[in-house]
Amino acid sequence: QVQLVESGGGLVQSGGTLRLSCAASGISFGIHTLAWYRQAPGKERESVASITPGGRTTYLHSVEGRFTISRDNAKNAMYLQMNSLNTEDTAVYYCVVPLRGSWGQGTQVTVSS
Repeated sequence: QVQLVESGGGLVQSGGTLRLSCAASGISFGIHTLAWYRQAPGKERESVASITPGGRTTYLHSVEGRFTISRDNAKNAMYLQMNSLNTEDTAVYYCVVPLRGSWGQGTQVTVSS
């Protein structure tokens, strides 16, 4: 069974930074495209960033240039470096393996003004 565990969320002031981590078991990250999704209060879930096994990345337009997705296949881990956070980034962030339909439990990111 696949388990995905996010960490690194918390409360940060506008303009601050956070680094989210995703640790996996029961799956080999190296062969999968990985993604971060988020869901803000009252809004639907949206894809924030994705990264292919070859390292190609895509970003939600509103986070491009501020967020960086990365992976460490040897550690079976994925990361999301978030800089210049603003209040609109407040959401629960999820680690996702889209092909497998696997989701983590999510980690809360709250950005205060």
